[in-house]
Amino acid sequence: MSELSRRSLLKAGAGAGLGLLAAPALAGCGSGSAKAVTTGPVQISLWTHDPGYIKTFQDAAKDARLMRGSRFDYSVKPTTAAGSDVVTRMIAQAVADGNTPDLAGLIIDQFPRVMNARIAETLFVDLSDTVRPFGDDLLKLAPYSVDKVPYALDSDNSITVLYYRQDVFDKYQVPEAVETWEEFLEHGERLAKDHKISIGMVSTGDNGSIVNGFNQFLLQRGGGFFNAAGELTLDSPEALEVLEFMTRGVRSGALLALPDPYGSACAAALKTGRLAATAMPNWYNAYGLQANVPDQKGRWRMRTLPRFEGGGHVGSTLGGTGFAVLKDKPHTEAALELLRRVYLTREGQILRYKNGGFLPTLQPLYEDPEFTSIKDEYLGGQKVFDVYGKAAADLPVFYQAPGMQILMDVLGGPVLDALKGRTSPAAALKAGLKAYRQQVKR
Repeated sequence: MSELSRRSLLKAGAGAGLGLLAAPALAGCGSGSAKAVTTGPVQISLWTHDPGYIKTFQDAAKDARLMRGSRFDYSVKPTTAAGSDVVTRMIAQAVADGNTPDLAGLIIDQFPRVMNARIAETLFVDLSDTVRPFGDDLLKLAPYSVDKVPYALDSDNSITVLYYRQDVFDKYQVPEAVETWEEFLEHGERLAKDHKISIGMVSTGDNGSIVNGFNQFLLQRGGGFFNAAGELTLDSPEALEVLEFMTRGVRSGALLALPDPYGSACAAALKTGRLAATAMPNWYNAYGLQANVPDQKGRWRMRTLPRFEGGGHVGSTLGGTGFAVLKDKPHTEAALELLRRVYLTREGQILRYKNGGFLPTLQPLYEDPEFTSIKDEYLGGQKVFDVYGKAAADLPVFYQAPGMQILMDVLGGPVLDALKGRTSPAAALKAGLKAYRQQVKR
């Protein structure tokens, strides 16, 4: 491939989000021809958006117990970039025959960018043989699979639970073991009317926050955006039911409409007690609650999600970051072994939880004494894996497709219109589906 044609493709690919236009260039350029390193000192190039992952891999490389028996003596060279930039730069470097990483951390909503035109297949190691021994015990492979081939391992099960203020529930007689969302919403409507207190939130800011919040409930209800074959499944009774549930909650005040779950408006709602419960993943404990209301330590608890009367699960999921190994590089073999030791061993998963609170992705560990004995002092000394274990055993499977980012872009506005009362839930879903089908035809 000539340097001129490579530059042309890079320029065109950047303008198109480095999607379809990048694929032919990737296939044509091939990978580096340097000899593979099979033993001895090796420096793994790691690209990620989160310093927590850098610390995890660096600590793992120095952990003698975790690295016992390895043929490699590891060090880790990190590069930090925004989540979207990790993917953009990685593809650009691959097209240019440049310096791609050995390990790349792909935020879950960025992975669809490599699902098109065999990009994942061209760039990443097929992890089928690596994960096969674990069978169904290994969770959360589906979001990072293309044609049922896994290309990344998730760092966190990202289990959604219900966080709630136990003191507020006691004061206003809200049972902690309410079985269904429908019943829970009735208590929320009472609290909103009488005390201006909400028992959940929905996002009304950017498209990503809006659609992610909707999808979190939809997955719990048993629905989803796509199936395993990548076919759109949004046109479903479950999707309509969930959006009706959300709009009812916002209309009554039981669910508080906020720009996003992380900003100043949400922090203010938590600090003033306006928001007394919320359905969010495990990582929200540290980054949402403890970060914003450390003085409320001991008042919060968590439980599995109330079920929907129509069915579904007691858990859901939101977020994640999958790590992929770049193929045909000098350090590919070493990077794959490092990933396997940190992500597919008991010791590695314990290290990841201690470093960043990343929940195990190996199902049996939810019954392991190392985890079941953990108490969370912020949550009043609660043994959190009593809750995580029940949710992990009943998590929905989240499928993605190449059109995922298009769907998020076109669905956010209609869902917001429904939440704001400007259109009906049925009309909102119809508008989003129509816009998506028009986009994917182009």
